Order: sequence, then structure tokens, then C-alpha cells
Amino acid sequence: MYKGHGDPNAMLYLENSQVPTALKETEVLVKMKMAPINPSDINMIEGTYHMLPQLPAVCGNEGVGEVLEVGSKVSSLVPGDWVIPAGTGFGTWRTVAVSDQEMLRKVPNDVPAISAATIMVNPCTAYRMLKDFVCLHEGDCVIQNGANSAVGQAVIQLAREWGFKTINVVRNRPDIDQLTGYLKSLGATHVVTEEFSRSHQMKDLIISMSSPPKLAFNTVGGDSATNILKHLDSKGAMVTYGGMSKKPVMVSTGALIFKRVRLIGYWNAKWVQENEENPELVRMFDDLFDLVRECKLLPPASETFSLKDFKLAVKSSLEGYKGSKKIFVMDDTL
Repeated sequence: MYKGHGDPNAMLYLENSQVPTALKETEVLVKMKMAPINPSDINMIEGTYHMLPQLPAVCGNEGVGEVLEVGSKVSSLVPGDWVIPAGTGFGTWRTVAVSDQEMLRKVPNDVPAISAATIMVNPCTAYRMLKDFVCLHEGDCVIQNGANSAVGQAVIQLAREWGFKTINVVRNRPDIDQLTGYLKSLGATHVVTEEFSRSHQMKDLIISMSSPPKLAFNTVGGDSATNILKHLDSKGAMVTYGGMSKKPVMVSTGALIFKRVRLIGYWNAKWVQENEENPELVRMFDDLFDLVRECKLLPPASETFSLKDFKLAVKSSLEGYKGSKKIFVMDDTL
């Protein structure tokens, strides 16, 4: 939990609370199973996220739990069902939660728990960005930076399934060959470093493809965003969904005037909030879970922690995404 905003290393504390002995008519008792640490969780603690819960607050926006008990007027859920939060700010970093049924979304319990725990943010972001901004056809190309991120990995897998090619830009690192092999095993068409993407060889790579990328995804900002924008086709679109470099997106007037590119922002939490009654939301989850069952949408590589080790988990998360998502696995012995 946290009572104020600031450095997560200093603001967080562990609290032991009593579970209510009786549920209200529309309440549900949930035992949390797994919950990831996402950038939005850290931003909420820091007070920099656009949506902030009332303080004091339980951390965590995403995760999966199992229904243990339901109130007398709960008809949509039964004990044994798996649920995820229906919106932002639920507070998933806990062993047990009592919530109104409207705050929960039922999900299949025949998939890996880690897939259910991490479905809401990253795969949904990738799904919507591929679906909503450019009408892509089989063989079309998408370029993205931060391609080894959890969203980037989901983009690669969904694009492969839907017949799109991907150019995936990552930072150079000692294990670049290992990372390249991993992303290609997920379905990446090309994996290049930031340095390569600024070279003449990158121009040759674009020319060798049937057509330039029609869609770009930016989670870095700064020079990286400017660079992938240069490789977009005329009338292409760049969707920004993050800003890891904390630098602004810069675009040349020529790209706007002569290439007529579009710059778009995407915020998954807002899309979900605005589409609670939209059948497309249900269709999206059905599609994603079908792919999970078919092993065509794998969860990100992960490192697990107990809640009692929250300080270590958060400190590790603050060091940046280094190939593994930090996941809390709930422990009854706190």
C-alpha cells in the first residue's frame, strides 16, 4: 500500500488486514493468484499517472484471482471462477480482495495463470493498435521500437498470426544475438538495433520489402520515435503508447506535409473504460484467450516474487525492463 505519492522505494509498506466475515449482497471474495508490476503501477505510486486512486491505496492495476465466495445477489460469478479487474486502480498486489461484482471481469480458468494475469494491459494494447488505426492486409509491414517489451512481444505474435511483417527495433546489448533469436522465435520478421535503423543498410532493408511500413508503434520517444517515423510509408500512422526515454516526440514538417503521416496516441485504460458495453471488448478477450490456448500468444518471460519481498521486486522493476516481467505470486503465509 501507499499513503502518499513519491519514490516507490520509500512510499510502499505492507499491511495485514482482516477479511470481512460477511459479504454484502453484490460483493465477491477473491483470492488473488498473480499480479504483475507494470509501468502504470509505478507511475501511480509516483503520482504521475493520469488516473490516481484515492489514498491510501493498494498497489496494482492488473492480475488474476479466484472467486472464493459470492454475495446473495451475485449471479454472474460462482466460486472457482477466475476474474481480472474490469478497470484501473483495483489494487491487485494483495492476497485477498472483497469487491463489488461490477468491478470484476470473468476470464477462462483453462489457461496459464500468468497469461490471465497479464492479458489486460499488454496484449490488449497490441491488439487494439494493430486493429484500430490503419487497415492492414496480409503482407503489410509494421515497424516498432522497444520491440522486446511485453507489448512489443505481443505485437510480434499477433502480427505473425494475422499475416503482417514486423521490423523490430531494440537497443544494442551484449546478448543481442540471444534476444534476436528469441524475438524471431515469436514470429519477428526482422530484428535490428537502434544504430542499424539509422544506417544505409536500414534503407536497403526497407527497399527489399514489398512496401514500406504503414504503421509504427512508439514506446520510447525522442530520437528513436523520429527515426522510425522516417521509415513510414506515405499516409502511414505512428501510434505512441509510452515514453520510456522521457523525451518528446519530434517530427519534421516534411513528414507531415509531404508524406502526410499521422501521429496518434493510445491509452489502453481509457479505451477499456470507454468501451465497457462494446461487444468488441468481449470479442477481443475471446480472440486473445483463443490464441493463448493454441500457444500462439505466449506470456512475457517473467521473474516471480512473494508479496513479502515487495521491496526487492519494486527495486528490480525500477531498473527497467531487462527481458523479464516482474510478477507477484501470492503467498498465504504473509
